Amino acid sequence: MPEMATSDRHTEHAEARPERARWPRLAPAPAAPVPAPGYVGFTEATTPRRLVLPATTAVPLVVKLADSPYRPPAFVMGAHGTSVVLEGDCAPSYLEVVLGPLEAYRLLGLPMNRLSGDTVDLVEVLGADGRRLAEQLRDTPSWRRRFALLDRFLLGRLERGPRPSPEVGWAWRRLVATGGAVPIGQLAKDLGWSHKHLIARFTRQVGLRPKTAARLVRFDGVWRRLDQRRPLDWGQVAAEVGYADQAHLIRDFRQFTGTTPTEFLAQTPPAAGDGGQEFAAITAV
Repeated sequence: MPEMATSDRHTEHAEARPERARWPRLAPAPAAPVPAPGYVGFTEATTPRRLVLPATTAVPLVVKLADSPYRPPAFVMGAHGTSVVLEGDCAPSYLEVVLGPLEAYRLLGLPMNRLSGDTVDLVEVLGADGRRLAEQLRDTPSWRRRFALLDRFLLGRLERGPRPSPEVGWAWRRLVATGGAVPIGQLAKDLGWSHKHLIARFTRQVGLRPKTAARLVRFDGVWRRLDQRRPLDWGQVAAEVGYADQAHLIRDFRQFTGTTPTEFLAQTPPAAGDGGQEFAAITAV
C-alpha cells in the first residue's frame, strides 16, 4: 500500500504547471532547533510535463526516493530571482527540505551566490555526507523515520556550519519585517557600510542581491494571499503589499512565476479549507 495515495484527478499534462500545484503532500515541521521552515514529502504519478518553479529566496534540498530519468538523485537549488522551468518526468516520490537563505548558508557551509539560480548535485555540495544522506533516506521505509533521520543530519550540520554575519542577518530580518519596503541605501546607512559592501556581503550569504531579495520578500505577501478565498481583488492586493499599482504587481508576478495571476490561479488548487480542493489521503508511518 503506498504511503501517500494520489488523486485519480492526476492526468498527463503537456503544459507548464506551477510547483505550487503539486498534490498530495506531507509537510511536517522539523524538530527544534533545526533552522528549516519545513520538510515536504511527495508521492505522485509520474507525469510528463514542464514544471514551473517560481522565483524564491528559499533554497530547496531534494532527495529522490525513487528514480527519474532527469537530474541527480539528490540536489540543492539555489535561490533564484526568476521562474525556472524543469523539463521531463518528476521522480514519483521524493523528499524536499525548504531552507531559508541564511539557514542554507549555515547548513551547507558555502557561499550561497555559488548556487544562485543553479541546481547542483548534493554530492558536489556536501561530499560523502550528501551521498550517505540520499542512500539512507532511500533505504528508510517510512516517512516518519525519514524525517527523523533528516532532523539528526541537519542538527549535526549545525554544529559545524559557519554563522551568518550579524550585519547580514540584521539586514535580512529588516527586509522581512518591512515586507521588502526598506530602501537598500537605508540598510547600508544604518549598518555603516557602503552600498557596494552591503551588496557583496549580502549576496554571498543570502544568494541574491539585496534589491532582488527585497522584491521577493514583497512578492511573498502576494503569495500568501493566494491561499485566501477567491476571487481576489488584485488592485487591493497590490495596495496592501506595497506595489505602486496593479500593473506593477502583474509585471513582478509574470517575472517570478512565468505567468499572469489569472493563469496561475487557473492551474493551482485552492488551499486546504478553501472548500474547492479534494485532498488525497496522506499517512505518515
